[in-house]
Amino acid sequence: MSTSLSQTGAPASHGKNNKQGAATHTRQWRLVPGLLLAGAFALVSMLLSRFPWFQSHGLSTLTVAIVLGMLLGNTLYPRFAAPTLPGVAFSKQRLLRLGIVLFGLRLTFQDVAGVGLAGVAIDAVMLCSTFLLACLAGWKLFGLDRETTMLIGAGGSICGAAAVMAAEPVVKAKPEQVAVAVATVVVFGTLAMFLYPLLYQWNLQHGWIQLSPNAYGVYVGSTVHEVAQVVVAGGAVGPEAANTAVIAKMVRVMMLAPFLLALSYVLMRGAKTSGSGARGGMVIPWFAVWFLVVVGINSTGIVPAAATGLLLVLDELLLAMAMFALGLTTHMSAIRQAGLKPLALASLLAVWLLAGGLLVNLGVAWLAGSA
Repeated sequence: MSTSLSQTGAPASHGKNNKQGAATHTRQWRLVPGLLLAGAFALVSMLLSRFPWFQSHGLSTLTVAIVLGMLLGNTLYPRFAAPTLPGVAFSKQRLLRLGIVLFGLRLTFQDVAGVGLAGVAIDAVMLCSTFLLACLAGWKLFGLDRETTMLIGAGGSICGAAAVMAAEPVVKAKPEQVAVAVATVVVFGTLAMFLYPLLYQWNLQHGWIQLSPNAYGVYVGSTVHEVAQVVVAGGAVGPEAANTAVIAKMVRVMMLAPFLLALSYVLMRGAKTSGSGARGGMVIPWFAVWFLVVVGINSTGIVPAAATGLLLVLDELLLAMAMFALGLTTHMSAIRQAGLKPLALASLLAVWLLAGGLLVNLGVAWLAGSA
């Protein structure tokens, strides 16, 4: 069979490959304006979060990034949005997943040993109970949609805004649902950051409960939303409490990957049972699997400290770009339409984390002591 040739004598398939390459190159260049915009504001967010006022109020880079994104997205951004949309969408999706993977460099499996089996058990109980409470209350009590309910539950039970963003691809939520969930965990996480140290001091004055700084640290790490908020709430009591709180929180963050895998499996089973026509196979969030792989690599200590430091800065930048991009595409009208129900659900979870979390911490500690 003869091979068709172009006018220049080159095979037609070669010309087709050139066209495909040119199209790919064009698509890549379309990402640039949005990536530059998200990257610039992500750097601004990183710089602002380093200021003492932001640190003292537990405002992390991710929180600052989404606030800046929402401010710009609801004012000037619609006027020049068109050329930046591909890069903004890329930031929300691909860069977010890469950021979650690199987040594993903050953790090691040795952290688990740092809090012991009791600390791991407390984290696991709080994660499962908080998420189940969110689902039951969100659907049955408040009548919220599935996506918003699960996102608020993920944020409250694991690690705030980062968990909300990580759960979004599994839940397949809309940008406004993600923004509502992030807003609730930021509000109640910030309140918890100031309330926990205050209650600890009151308890010391009245002697209601025997709670050492170390036990307080585990309590904070297992119940407060954001890592930055845990640092502030623990540090307000002392170095011992701060160190334990961060370790307990990191162990809780490590549970993000198995949580996402379990959530994906449950949603897949639910789709098959309801006959919704969704794909029968389980949608595996591979970025969560790679997150655990990175944790394992980091646990070996083979990555040089200098390289880890640079990668952590890159990770912060990627996650900030994703959060800023989310804020850009979030319209305040959509949040207003969500009403008070998401806040009501988040407040219920906050009460459970505060009061129920204390009972779980004391109960597990008592069982561990009597074993």
